[in-house]
Amino acid sequence: MKTIIIGTTLALSLGLAGTAYSKSLVYCSEASPEGFDPARYTSGSTFDASSKTIYNRLVEYKRGSTDIVPALAERWEISEDGKTYTFHLRKGVKFQENDQFKPSRDLNADDVVFSFERQSGKPDFDAFAEGAAWSYYNDVGIPQSLVSIEKIDDATVRFNLRAPNAPFLGLLALDFASIVSKEYADQLVTKGRVEDLNQKPIGTGPFQFSAYQQDAAIRYQAFDDYWGGKQPIDDLIFAITTDAATRIQKLKAGECQIAVYPSPADIPDLKENSNLNVLQRPGLNVGYLAFNTTQKPFDDPRVRRAVTQGINKKAILEAVYQGSGVVAESVLPPDMAGFNRELKTVGYDPASAKQAISELGATGQKITLWAMPVSRPYNPNGRRTAELLQADLDKIGLQSEIISFEWGEYLKRSSDPAHDGAVLAGWTADNGDPDSFLTPLLACASIGGNNKAVWCNKEFDALLEKARAESDPSVRTSLYEQAQQIAADDSPWVPLANGLITAVTSTKVTGYQIEPSDAHRFDGVDIAE
Repeated sequence: MKTIIIGTTLALSLGLAGTAYSKSLVYCSEASPEGFDPARYTSGSTFDASSKTIYNRLVEYKRGSTDIVPALAERWEISEDGKTYTFHLRKGVKFQENDQFKPSRDLNADDVVFSFERQSGKPDFDAFAEGAAWSYYNDVGIPQSLVSIEKIDDATVRFNLRAPNAPFLGLLALDFASIVSKEYADQLVTKGRVEDLNQKPIGTGPFQFSAYQQDAAIRYQAFDDYWGGKQPIDDLIFAITTDAATRIQKLKAGECQIAVYPSPADIPDLKENSNLNVLQRPGLNVGYLAFNTTQKPFDDPRVRRAVTQGINKKAILEAVYQGSGVVAESVLPPDMAGFNRELKTVGYDPASAKQAISELGATGQKITLWAMPVSRPYNPNGRRTAELLQADLDKIGLQSEIISFEWGEYLKRSSDPAHDGAVLAGWTADNGDPDSFLTPLLACASIGGNNKAVWCNKEFDALLEKARAESDPSVRTSLYEQAQQIAADDSPWVPLANGLITAVTSTKVTGYQIEPSDAHRFDGVDIAE
């Protein structure tokens, strides 16, 4: 297969028309990927374009659920003390190829060991480290948990942990744990083209990368030798369309067959269209406003609580979500295990908030307010949300300037601990475990990654560590309830809303379903000709 870059018009026309000999599906996606090496990034848009199409992991989530199923590992054992995980690899798994690389062997343990160790920060892997923060690997606590990963033989890999870790198996199903080809990586090092690991990806997944036109289109072909069987779709095209209304226009015109995140105001009309299917499900997500807790005025928890008190969440929900969400109270979504239903929170009281801001000497303080540039179930319209927040802040005596960037740049800049102000962000759980929410977003070790509040609370961290080592679900729940109360009291961010996930498809599409993690998968998807 020749890897090429094709112009926008040509990419879309090829993608939409397909050929007389192939079956094509076009997905109107909402944002460009940051790259195609999922270990480097944390954005769902990037994962949809890379880990969910091109790659596999040792274990994965069953389609439509958070149940863990075998993938590249066909079976595994966990030691009685919970500190050793041994995986037995599937035989005969093929890697994809491109015009510069043809694999000489099947997947083996060397690929698995390499895929994790390259993220470890060890000097042996410096060739792969330029520009890579390995945020997910670090944010979920792998460096603190993992003692070593060892090759037992070509088909067996063992992970040795410092302590029992209840969420560990689920972590290995996450996107950062995608398995790449060590043979390909070694060849790229020799040729001085390590960046191709991110730009010309090679995996074992259902689709192989064909071409990418920046901010316009990504093209894939079904991988004939995929271990799970060749897919019904021959050609898969991502038509990158950042505007929600334009995505729906393209869907109605037949220019794409699946579109995500319509404007909430358009959903009733879409449900009346006999040519479309509207799919919805509650999301394990939260949209929030994260304060930089290391900078004035948000280094004072009293200011953070006052701002929380001054935000009219219900007004935001009515104006932005329009029936596609509920008011968020906690840093965890209400359907997540461990959600604290007795949480004591700050209620809406703008008069008291204005008085507190005045008494704290913060009246007139100028702050930066970051507006998300993309639609997400946890925030369908970041700009409108920022404007409503700006009005609320003005009422309590704070002046704000709204800023935004292209999505990849937004994520990069807002993850820098030195960023100014308060950031609109959100998170969708990759699984049903509270640790996959609380650790990457609020743990001390996640500062510089997804901890956009730059918040470090040792008591909170200690509860998370204790919960990870606990096997009793009721005890874990109690620990997570305590952790949520600490976060509510210290207010590193304001939980705003839990959104409903919506996707719209042509009635010709079969097999597509919404994932609890809001991932977009195309394995098993078909389209009537």
